[in-house]
Amino acid sequence: MFDRLSFPQPWLSLILFLIWQILSDGVSGGSVVVGLILAWLIPQITHGFWPERPAFVKVWRMPAYILRVLKDIVIASFSVAWLILTPRNPRPAFISYPLRLDHPLAISILASTISLTPGTVSADVSDDNKTLLIHALDATNDQEVIDAIYNSYEKPLMEMFQ
Repeated sequence: MFDRLSFPQPWLSLILFLIWQILSDGVSGGSVVVGLILAWLIPQITHGFWPERPAFVKVWRMPAYILRVLKDIVIASFSVAWLILTPRNPRPAFISYPLRLDHPLAISILASTISLTPGTVSADVSDDNKTLLIHALDATNDQEVIDAIYNSYEKPLMEMFQ
C-alpha cells in the first residue's frame, strides 16, 4: 500500500507542487490538493523515462561548480565579443573530446555546460558515450581546449558523481 504512495522523483515532485501553487493564482485548499495529486501522479507516470539516479558523493561541490560555470560564461561572453569586434579571424575547430565520465546524467551536464559557455557547442556524443564532439569558435590547439574542459568541468563532475 505505502509502496504506491512513494515519490520516485522527490525533487521533481516538490518542483511540480511549487510551480502549481505559483500558477494557481494563490494558495487554497483546492490548489494544495490538486498540487499534491499532480506532484505524485506525474512522476509515477514518467518514472520509466528517467535514468537511474547517480550517486552524488559530494553534493556540496555543486554550488562551486555552478559559480565556476557562471564566471566562465561571463568571461567567454567578453572573449567572443572581443573576437567579433576585432579584425582578427577566428580559428574554428571540431574537437573530439575523450570522456572520462560514464553516467548519462553527468555527461549531459558536461555537454550542457559546454554549450552554455559562449564560443563552444557540444555537437554530438558517440554511441558508446566515450567521445564528445565539440565545436570551438576559436581554438589554437585541440589539446588546450581538452585540458581546459577537463580541469574546469569534467574533473569536478567526476568528483561529484563518482
